[in-house]
Amino acid sequence: MNTKLPDFTNVKILVVGDVMLDRYWHGDTRRISPEAPVPVVHIKDLHDQPGGAANVALNIGALGANVTLLGITGNDANAKTLYKLLDDKRVTCHFQKSDVPTTSKLRIISHNQQLIRLDFEELYHHINYDALLKTYKKQLAHTDLVIISDYGKGIAACTRELINIAKENHIPIIIDPKGKDFSIYKHATAITPNFHEFEAIVGPCANEKEIAEKGTTLLQQLHLGALLITRGANGMSLIQANQPVLHIPTKSQEVYDVTGAGDTVIATLGSALAAQVDMGDAVELANSTAGIAVRKFGSATVSVQELRRALRKHNESFLGIIDEERLLQEVEDAKEHGETIVMTNGCFDIIHAGHIAYLEQAKELGTRLIVAVNEDESVRQLKGDTRPINPLQSRMEVLAGLRPVDWVIPFKEDTPAKLIKKITPNILVKGGDYKPEEIAGADHVIAKGGTVKILTFVANHSSSEIIKKIQGE
Repeated sequence: MNTKLPDFTNVKILVVGDVMLDRYWHGDTRRISPEAPVPVVHIKDLHDQPGGAANVALNIGALGANVTLLGITGNDANAKTLYKLLDDKRVTCHFQKSDVPTTSKLRIISHNQQLIRLDFEELYHHINYDALLKTYKKQLAHTDLVIISDYGKGIAACTRELINIAKENHIPIIIDPKGKDFSIYKHATAITPNFHEFEAIVGPCANEKEIAEKGTTLLQQLHLGALLITRGANGMSLIQANQPVLHIPTKSQEVYDVTGAGDTVIATLGSALAAQVDMGDAVELANSTAGIAVRKFGSATVSVQELRRALRKHNESFLGIIDEERLLQEVEDAKEHGETIVMTNGCFDIIHAGHIAYLEQAKELGTRLIVAVNEDESVRQLKGDTRPINPLQSRMEVLAGLRPVDWVIPFKEDTPAKLIKKITPNILVKGGDYKPEEIAGADHVIAKGGTVKILTFVANHSSSEIIKKIQGE
């Protein structure tokens, strides 16, 4: 399936669920305690991260969507930390305060291994559900889709009301369920149990046929729009009424940490559905983000750049001749991953050994090489009416086939200065006896912290000389 990445920037998601603070203490372990047969960890680093429904909200924000979070916290320092972490990521928070401490989970980590997890939690009592529902109704006026992230801490006790109100307002609602009573999720747009949660409801499933049969029965009993079962290393199974069951293999080749993978799945699924992506493609996108998330440590988010890269890997490569819009996306993604962008330009009418050596030198300066090519009219203005010998498309196809070149793009102006300003390469390269300040776009690159390099052409190689030789001059 050739799944495309939608534009999430206008999507508005409301997340309702159990929020918590994930804490990570990292340190070295070099000895066993003399007091008990346990490792001694010398703590060197501490960091906090939003967890539970808060991690769902972070994942939505990482995709570029607008997200509001409705949850319950204690009236304590952990609640303030959680709020600050979310506010810094532009998550709009509406927290109802409780006399019960904010749920937190402390993980002790050594050499990238989790040694122990300590949970500090109590069920929230005396929740003011009337106030919660009032806030919920108010937020629905600015919402495309609702996500309920149920971690069994108390907020989802009003799930039936949340579903009914969303349905009355014609707003889709998807749920990450918990517990052994799925009847409270009746009439939801979709639910996303993991395989263990699914089997706890329907009984053991020995194969995909049983998953399909029991899943279809559950779908009908709960009057769901869709049932998405996440199955770890076995991928996902999507069950919808009157449609073939879709079993999707996992996209991850290496599992590092499954913490928070379910949060990533429902965040991507909800964001895609709100962006008007159909259910099948939305699940494919969710599967791709899950494959990225499990290769990271802890409750991880997946950026839109990472997702776009994953889709290119699974769909098709966008190296070679490219349009401006796609190139700007490629450059953004490459920079996000720490790659150095090198750019050069020229007519490249008759490719010769000098060009090859020049392009190889340019590529050695960074990770990705962009070659901007003069369109035919621009070449005529520079070289005369008899040029170019080869039309633009032929020149670009030859360049795209060369080993050092990643992307080839045409430009029609006298100079590529306008294009260079849009791309802002890390290194701008030109051959010959130019001075850096004489090169089109150099001032912009330098102002943005980049560098300009002048490379020496290989002697005795010239397109003009080749043409003269052919003409017998």
